[in-house]
Amino acid sequence: MDILGVRVDDVTYNEALERCVALVRAGRPQVVVTPNPEFVMLARRDPEFRRILNHAALSIPDGGGLLLAARLFGRPLREQVRGTDLCYGLVERAPREGWRVFLLGAAPGVAEAAAARLQQRVPGLEIAGTFAGNGAPEGDAETVTAVRRAGRCDLLFVAYGAPKQEKWIDRNLAGLDVGLAIGVGGVLDFMSGRVRRAPKLVREAGLDWLFRLLQQPRRLRRQLTTIPPFVALAIVEAARRRRAGLS
Repeated sequence: MDILGVRVDDVTYNEALERCVALVRAGRPQVVVTPNPEFVMLARRDPEFRRILNHAALSIPDGGGLLLAARLFGRPLREQVRGTDLCYGLVERAPREGWRVFLLGAAPGVAEAAAARLQQRVPGLEIAGTFAGNGAPEGDAETVTAVRRAGRCDLLFVAYGAPKQEKWIDRNLAGLDVGLAIGVGGVLDFMSGRVRRAPKLVREAGLDWLFRLLQQPRRLRRQLTTIPPFVALAIVEAARRRRAGLS
């Protein structure tokens, strides 16, 4: 469905996971994106980012605000599919499928720490490589070389933050031997243990954003400039849809 100009697929976690498996098996590079309200607001100002999101092979409903907007539009999404959960699910599936995983981005040392913890968590997991690098266009030569040097990478997690990570994938994926690429934001911070993830009960209550905010207060300003405008726009759009009979 369309949420303020961004396509979001109404999938459950299990459906998203199986769709990703099929995409890796498809034999050509594919992209998964993880929209949330911040993505939507960025995409409204950035046509290139909006194009990338809307042309991805899969666009999961990552942010709880998207579920709120969908309810306001009279077309509820069935489930919130967090990008972090999907990444962990794919990593756990990797040994069974014979996949190799590359971790790109984050702060220096984070991808290496994430790789070590993931291999402890998932026996038989093959990490094709790790590299921090620079997600801006001027860093492409170095980052692309690092990924190519690793050989076949069935899963490529790119952690440069939105929209930089999605734009990196859009510029470079066609020239890489990659099955599935996902912009993962702060997921490598969770995987490395650098940032503690909200407990399951907190996530199920929809308060994982608050838990992270308490750990990283600097995120407050970004959320204040994103969430209230998103909700206001969703309310206005819901009213427009009701008047037009689009619900």
